[in-house]
Amino acid sequence: MAACSIEDVLAKAEKDEAEKLKSITVHKELDLEFDLGNLLAFDKNPPDAREFRQKKKEDFLCSLARDNTQLLINEIWKLPTERVDEVIVAKLPEPTTRLPREKPAPKPRPPTKWEEFAKLKGIQKKKKTNLVWDDVHKEWRRRWGYKRANDDTKEWLIEVPESSDPNEDQFAKRMKAKKERVAKNELNRLRNIARAQKIKVPGVGLAPTDQQSKSELGKAVQVAKVSTASVGKFQDRLPKEKAPKNTGKKRKFQPLIGDFSTEKQKQLDILKVMDSKKPRLDITKAVNKQMREEDVESGSKRKKGSGKKGRKGNFSGKKGKGFGSTAKSGKNRKPRMKQGKR
Repeated sequence: MAACSIEDVLAKAEKDEAEKLKSITVHKELDLEFDLGNLLAFDKNPPDAREFRQKKKEDFLCSLARDNTQLLINEIWKLPTERVDEVIVAKLPEPTTRLPREKPAPKPRPPTKWEEFAKLKGIQKKKKTNLVWDDVHKEWRRRWGYKRANDDTKEWLIEVPESSDPNEDQFAKRMKAKKERVAKNELNRLRNIARAQKIKVPGVGLAPTDQQSKSELGKAVQVAKVSTASVGKFQDRLPKEKAPKNTGKKRKFQPLIGDFSTEKQKQLDILKVMDSKKPRLDITKAVNKQMREEDVESGSKRKKGSGKKGRKGNFSGKKGKGFGSTAKSGKNRKPRMKQGKR
Protein backbone atom coordinates (compact mmCIF):
# COMPACT_ATOMS: atom_id res chain seq x y z
CA MET A 1 0.00 0.00 0.00
CA ALA A 2 1.53 3.28 -1.06
CA ALA A 3 2.15 5.77 1.72
CA CYS A 4 0.23 9.05 1.53
CA SER A 5 1.85 12.24 2.67
CA ILE A 6 0.11 14.95 4.64
CA GLU A 7 0.44 17.38 1.72
CA ASP A 8 -1.49 15.06 -0.60
CA VAL A 9 -4.30 14.65 1.91
CA LEU A 10 -4.60 18.41 2.46
CA ALA A 11 -4.53 19.08 -1.30
CA LYS A 12 -7.33 16.58 -1.87
CA ALA A 13 -9.40 18.09 0.92
CA GLU A 14 -8.95 21.58 -0.52
CA LYS A 15 -10.00 20.32 -3.94
CA ASP A 16 -13.15 18.70 -2.55
CA GLU A 17 -13.98 21.84 -0.61
CA ALA A 18 -13.48 23.98 -3.71
CA GLU A 19 -15.88 21.76 -5.68
CA LYS A 20 -18.50 22.15 -2.97
CA LEU A 21 -18.06 25.90 -2.61
CA LYS A 22 -18.17 27.23 -6.13
CA SER A 23 -17.27 30.76 -7.07
CA ILE A 24 -19.87 33.52 -6.99
CA THR A 25 -18.82 34.67 -10.45
CA VAL A 26 -20.74 32.96 -13.24
CA HIS A 27 -19.97 33.51 -16.92
CA LYS A 28 -22.79 33.49 -19.47
CA GLU A 29 -22.71 34.24 -23.18
CA LEU A 30 -25.92 36.27 -22.97
CA ASP A 31 -26.76 38.36 -19.94
CA LEU A 32 -29.80 37.36 -17.96
CA GLU A 33 -32.87 39.56 -17.71
CA PHE A 34 -33.91 40.27 -14.13
CA ASP A 35 -37.18 41.34 -12.54
CA LEU A 36 -36.06 41.98 -8.99
CA GLY A 37 -39.52 43.09 -7.87
CA ASN A 38 -40.77 39.52 -8.41
CA LEU A 39 -37.34 37.90 -7.79
CA LEU A 40 -37.30 36.49 -11.32
CA ALA A 41 -34.41 35.77 -13.68
CA PHE A 42 -34.81 34.94 -17.40
CA ASP A 43 -32.02 32.88 -18.99
CA LYS A 44 -31.98 33.09 -22.82
CA ASN A 45 -28.81 31.01 -23.23
CA PRO A 46 -29.40 27.67 -25.01
CA PRO A 47 -28.40 24.61 -22.92
CA ASP A 48 -25.19 22.78 -23.87
CA ALA A 49 -26.30 19.55 -25.54
CA ARG A 50 -22.94 17.81 -25.13
CA GLU A 51 -22.74 18.54 -21.42
CA PHE A 52 -26.36 17.46 -21.06
CA ARG A 53 -25.56 14.06 -22.60
CA GLN A 54 -22.37 13.53 -20.60
CA LYS A 55 -23.84 14.42 -17.20
CA LYS A 56 -26.91 13.13 -15.55
CA LYS A 57 -30.06 15.11 -16.19
CA GLU A 58 -30.60 15.93 -12.51
CA ASP A 59 -26.98 17.04 -12.01
CA PHE A 60 -27.08 19.23 -15.13
CA LEU A 61 -30.36 20.90 -14.13
CA CYS A 62 -29.17 21.45 -10.56
CA SER A 63 -25.95 23.07 -11.80
CA LEU A 64 -27.89 25.33 -14.20
CA ALA A 65 -30.32 26.36 -11.47
CA ARG A 66 -27.46 27.07 -9.07
CA ASP A 67 -25.67 29.38 -11.55
CA ASN A 68 -28.82 31.37 -12.37
CA THR A 69 -29.70 31.69 -8.68
CA GLN A 70 -26.19 32.96 -7.98
CA LEU A 71 -26.58 35.64 -10.64
CA LEU A 72 -29.94 36.68 -9.16
CA ILE A 73 -28.43 36.96 -5.68
CA ASN A 74 -25.57 39.04 -7.08
CA GLU A 75 -28.10 41.47 -8.53
CA ILE A 76 -29.97 41.66 -5.22
CA TRP A 77 -26.76 42.65 -3.43
CA LYS A 78 -26.42 45.59 -5.78
CA LEU A 79 -29.65 47.11 -4.44
CA PRO A 80 -29.66 49.62 -1.55
CA THR A 81 -29.77 47.85 1.81
CA GLU A 82 -30.53 48.75 5.39
CA ARG A 83 -30.26 47.05 8.76
CA VAL A 84 -33.52 46.19 10.56
CA ASP A 85 -33.27 44.35 13.90
CA GLU A 86 -29.70 43.25 13.18
CA VAL A 87 -30.76 41.87 9.79
CA ILE A 88 -29.69 43.29 6.43
CA VAL A 89 -32.75 43.99 4.26
CA ALA A 90 -32.67 44.96 0.57
CA LYS A 91 -35.23 47.39 -0.88
CA LEU A 92 -36.78 45.72 -3.92
CA PRO A 93 -37.96 47.88 -6.84
CA GLU A 94 -41.43 47.76 -8.35
CA PRO A 95 -42.11 44.57 -10.35
CA THR A 96 -42.16 44.86 -14.14
CA THR A 97 -43.62 41.45 -15.07
CA ARG A 98 -47.39 40.99 -14.76
CA LEU A 99 -48.02 37.58 -13.26
CA PRO A 100 -51.40 35.87 -13.92
CA ARG A 101 -53.64 35.05 -11.03
CA GLU A 102 -56.57 32.67 -10.63
CA LYS A 103 -59.05 35.19 -9.19
CA PRO A 104 -59.38 38.96 -9.64
CA ALA A 105 -57.64 41.23 -7.19
CA PRO A 106 -59.76 42.01 -4.12
CA LYS A 107 -61.44 45.38 -4.15
CA PRO A 108 -60.54 47.85 -1.40
CA ARG A 109 -62.84 47.89 1.60
CA PRO A 110 -65.28 50.82 1.51
CA PRO A 111 -64.67 53.35 4.30
CA THR A 112 -66.94 53.45 7.32
CA LYS A 113 -68.90 56.53 8.38
CA TRP A 114 -66.29 57.45 10.95
CA GLU A 115 -63.46 57.12 8.41
CA GLU A 116 -65.34 59.36 5.98
CA PHE A 117 -65.98 61.91 8.75
CA ALA A 118 -62.34 61.80 9.88
CA LYS A 119 -61.14 62.33 6.32
CA LEU A 120 -63.54 65.25 5.87
CA LYS A 121 -62.46 66.94 9.10
CA GLY A 122 -58.79 66.08 8.72
CA ILE A 123 -58.66 63.92 11.84
CA GLN A 124 -55.61 61.67 11.86
CA LYS A 125 -55.32 58.51 13.87
CA LYS A 126 -52.79 58.68 16.68
CA LYS A 127 -51.31 55.53 18.10
CA LYS A 128 -51.82 55.24 21.86
CA THR A 129 -49.53 53.38 24.20
CA ASN A 130 -50.84 50.16 25.63
CA LEU A 131 -49.83 50.99 29.20
CA VAL A 132 -51.19 53.82 31.38
CA TRP A 133 -50.59 54.81 34.98
CA ASP A 134 -53.07 53.48 37.54
CA ASP A 135 -53.48 55.92 40.43
CA VAL A 136 -55.13 53.36 42.70
CA HIS A 137 -52.57 50.58 42.47
CA LYS A 138 -49.64 52.93 41.76
CA GLU A 139 -48.33 50.94 38.80
CA TRP A 140 -48.43 50.77 35.01
CA ARG A 141 -51.32 48.72 33.69
CA ARG A 142 -53.01 47.92 30.39
CA ARG A 143 -55.35 50.47 28.90
CA TRP A 144 -57.98 47.86 27.94
CA GLY A 145 -58.85 44.28 28.78
CA TYR A 146 -58.06 42.12 31.76
CA LYS A 147 -56.53 43.94 34.77
CA ARG A 148 -56.82 47.29 33.03
CA ALA A 149 -56.02 50.54 34.71
CA ASN A 150 -58.73 52.52 36.51
CA ASP A 151 -61.25 49.67 36.20
CA ASP A 152 -64.52 51.06 37.59
CA THR A 153 -66.26 47.64 37.50
CA LYS A 154 -64.18 46.48 40.49
CA GLU A 155 -65.43 49.25 42.78
CA TRP A 156 -67.41 48.04 45.77
CA LEU A 157 -68.89 51.47 46.50
CA ILE A 158 -70.45 53.96 44.06
CA GLU A 159 -71.45 57.49 44.94
CA VAL A 160 -75.10 58.28 44.20
CA PRO A 161 -75.49 61.51 42.17
CA GLU A 162 -77.78 64.23 43.53
CA SER A 163 -79.99 64.22 40.43
CA SER A 164 -80.69 60.48 40.48
CA ASP A 165 -83.09 58.43 42.59
CA PRO A 166 -81.49 57.40 45.90
CA ASN A 167 -83.21 53.98 45.73
CA GLU A 168 -81.84 53.21 42.25
CA ASP A 169 -79.25 50.46 41.92
CA GLN A 170 -76.15 52.17 40.53
CA PHE A 171 -74.39 48.86 39.79
CA ALA A 172 -77.32 47.65 37.66
CA LYS A 173 -77.47 51.04 35.95
CA ARG A 174 -73.78 50.80 35.05
CA MET A 175 -74.17 47.28 33.68
CA LYS A 176 -77.19 48.35 31.60
CA ALA A 177 -75.26 51.28 30.15
CA LYS A 178 -72.41 48.96 29.20
CA LYS A 179 -74.78 46.53 27.45
CA GLU A 180 -76.30 49.43 25.51
CA ARG A 181 -72.85 50.57 24.37
CA VAL A 182 -71.99 47.04 23.23
CA ALA A 183 -75.29 46.75 21.34
CA LYS A 184 -74.73 50.12 19.68
CA ASN A 185 -71.25 49.12 18.53
CA GLU A 186 -72.60 45.84 17.16
CA LEU A 187 -75.34 47.70 15.26
CA ASN A 188 -72.78 50.05 13.73
CA ARG A 189 -70.66 47.07 12.71
CA LEU A 190 -73.63 45.43 10.97
CA ARG A 191 -74.44 48.68 9.22
CA ASN A 192 -70.89 48.94 7.89
CA ILE A 193 -71.07 45.35 6.59
CA ALA A 194 -74.44 46.01 4.96
CA ARG A 195 -73.12 49.16 3.32
CA ALA A 196 -70.06 47.31 2.03
CA GLN A 197 -72.21 44.48 0.61
CA LYS A 198 -74.67 47.01 -0.89
CA ILE A 199 -77.67 45.54 0.88
CA LYS A 200 -80.41 47.09 2.94
CA VAL A 201 -79.20 48.61 6.19
CA PRO A 202 -81.02 47.18 9.24
CA GLY A 203 -83.46 49.53 10.92
CA VAL A 204 -83.14 51.05 14.37
CA GLY A 205 -85.11 49.60 17.28
CA LEU A 206 -86.15 46.16 18.42
CA ALA A 207 -89.37 45.95 16.39
CA PRO A 208 -89.13 45.86 12.58
CA THR A 209 -89.99 49.19 11.06
CA ASP A 210 -90.77 47.95 7.54
CA GLN A 211 -93.76 45.79 6.62
CA GLN A 212 -92.78 42.13 6.48
CA SER A 213 -93.90 39.80 3.72
CA LYS A 214 -95.77 36.51 4.11
CA SER A 215 -92.64 34.44 3.58
CA GLU A 216 -90.68 36.43 6.17
CA LEU A 217 -93.45 36.00 8.75
CA GLY A 218 -93.61 32.27 8.02
CA LYS A 219 -89.88 31.97 8.43
CA ALA A 220 -90.03 33.86 11.73
CA VAL A 221 -92.79 31.54 13.01
CA GLN A 222 -90.79 28.47 11.99
CA VAL A 223 -87.65 29.76 13.72
CA ALA A 224 -89.64 30.46 16.87
CA LYS A 225 -91.10 26.94 16.87
CA VAL A 226 -87.80 25.13 16.53
CA SER A 227 -86.22 27.28 19.25
CA THR A 228 -87.58 25.05 22.01
CA ALA A 229 -85.68 22.37 23.90
CA SER A 230 -87.31 19.64 21.80
CA VAL A 231 -86.52 21.50 18.53
CA GLY A 232 -90.24 21.96 17.82
CA LYS A 233 -91.14 18.27 18.17
CA PHE A 234 -94.11 18.86 20.52
CA GLN A 235 -95.32 22.16 19.05
CA ASP A 236 -98.91 22.18 17.80
CA ARG A 237 -99.83 23.53 14.39
CA LEU A 238 -102.37 26.22 13.68
CA PRO A 239 -105.67 25.20 12.00
CA LYS A 240 -104.68 26.29 8.47
CA GLU A 241 -100.94 26.10 8.85
CA LYS A 242 -99.07 24.21 6.16
CA ALA A 243 -96.29 21.78 6.79
CA PRO A 244 -92.86 23.46 6.81
CA LYS A 245 -90.65 22.91 3.82
CA ASN A 246 -87.14 21.45 3.81
CA THR A 247 -87.58 19.87 7.24
CA GLY A 248 -87.50 16.21 6.22
CA LYS A 249 -84.74 13.73 6.68
CA LYS A 250 -81.49 14.50 4.98
CA ARG A 251 -80.20 12.21 2.31
CA LYS A 252 -77.57 9.75 3.38
CA PHE A 253 -74.86 9.03 0.84
CA GLN A 254 -72.80 5.89 0.76
CA PRO A 255 -69.13 6.27 1.71
CA LEU A 256 -66.63 6.53 -1.13
CA ILE A 257 -64.35 3.89 0.41
CA GLY A 258 -66.07 1.00 2.17
CA ASP A 259 -67.54 -2.42 1.45
CA PHE A 260 -66.38 -3.34 -2.06
CA SER A 261 -68.65 -6.41 -2.24
CA THR A 262 -71.77 -4.24 -1.82
CA GLU A 263 -70.56 -1.83 -4.46
CA LYS A 264 -69.81 -4.72 -6.81
CA GLN A 265 -73.30 -6.16 -6.31
CA LYS A 266 -74.91 -2.77 -7.06
CA GLN A 267 -72.95 -2.41 -10.29
CA LEU A 268 -73.90 -5.94 -11.34
CA ASP A 269 -77.58 -5.21 -10.68
CA ILE A 270 -77.41 -2.09 -12.84
CA LEU A 271 -75.75 -4.02 -15.66
CA LYS A 272 -78.35 -6.76 -15.36
CA VAL A 273 -81.19 -4.27 -15.74
CA MET A 274 -79.49 -2.58 -18.70
CA ASP A 275 -78.76 -5.90 -20.41
CA SER A 276 -82.28 -7.36 -20.05
CA LYS A 277 -84.62 -6.71 -22.98
CA LYS A 278 -87.82 -7.05 -20.97
CA PRO A 279 -88.74 -4.14 -18.72
CA ARG A 280 -88.29 -4.73 -15.03
CA LEU A 281 -91.66 -4.94 -13.22
CA ASP A 282 -92.12 -4.31 -9.52
CA ILE A 283 -95.16 -6.43 -8.66
CA THR A 284 -95.75 -4.90 -5.24
CA LYS A 285 -95.66 -1.36 -6.60
CA ALA A 286 -97.97 -2.28 -9.50
CA VAL A 287 -100.53 -3.96 -7.18
CA ASN A 288 -100.55 -0.99 -4.82
CA LYS A 289 -101.07 1.40 -7.73
CA GLN A 290 -103.99 -0.67 -9.03
CA MET A 291 -105.61 -0.79 -5.60
CA ARG A 292 -105.30 2.97 -5.21
CA GLU A 293 -106.91 3.54 -8.61
CA GLU A 294 -109.81 1.23 -7.70
CA ASP A 295 -110.34 3.01 -4.39
CA VAL A 296 -110.40 6.39 -6.11
CA GLU A 297 -112.87 5.12 -8.73
CA SER A 298 -115.21 3.58 -6.15
CA GLY A 299 -115.12 6.74 -4.07
CA SER A 300 -116.09 8.88 -7.06
CA LYS A 301 -119.00 6.51 -7.86
CA ARG A 302 -120.28 6.77 -4.29
CA LYS A 303 -120.25 10.54 -4.47
CA LYS A 304 -122.20 10.52 -7.73
CA GLY A 305 -124.78 7.99 -6.40
CA SER A 306 -125.38 9.86 -3.18
CA GLY A 307 -126.21 13.03 -5.12
CA LYS A 308 -129.08 11.39 -7.11
CA LYS A 309 -131.05 10.08 -4.10
CA GLY A 310 -134.10 12.02 -2.80
CA ARG A 311 -136.39 14.60 -4.45
CA LYS A 312 -136.45 18.30 -4.18
CA GLY A 313 -139.50 19.82 -2.51
CA ASN A 314 -141.35 19.95 0.79
CA PHE A 315 -142.61 16.56 2.10
CA SER A 316 -143.87 17.81 5.44
CA GLY A 317 -147.36 16.86 6.61
CA LYS A 318 -149.48 13.68 6.60
CA LYS A 319 -149.98 11.39 3.66
CA GLY A 320 -152.48 12.66 1.14
CA LYS A 321 -152.10 16.24 2.22
CA GLY A 322 -149.73 18.96 1.28
CA PHE A 323 -147.86 19.85 -1.81
CA GLY A 324 -146.80 16.97 -4.04
CA SER A 325 -149.09 14.33 -2.46
CA THR A 326 -151.81 12.22 -4.20
CA ALA A 327 -155.41 11.71 -3.04
CA LYS A 328 -155.48 7.97 -3.66
CA SER A 329 -153.25 5.35 -2.18
CA GLY A 330 -150.42 3.69 -4.03
CA LYS A 331 -152.55 0.59 -4.87
CA ASN A 332 -154.97 2.42 -7.16
CA ARG A 333 -152.24 4.22 -9.06
CA LYS A 334 -151.94 3.51 -12.72
CA PRO A 335 -148.48 2.68 -13.95
CA ARG A 336 -146.98 5.13 -16.32
CA MET A 337 -146.23 3.78 -19.76
CA LYS A 338 -143.30 4.96 -21.75
CA GLN A 339 -143.98 5.74 -25.34
CA GLY A 340 -141.70 4.02 -27.75
CA LYS A 341 -140.85 4.89 -31.29
CA ARG A 342 -143.20 3.66 -33.95
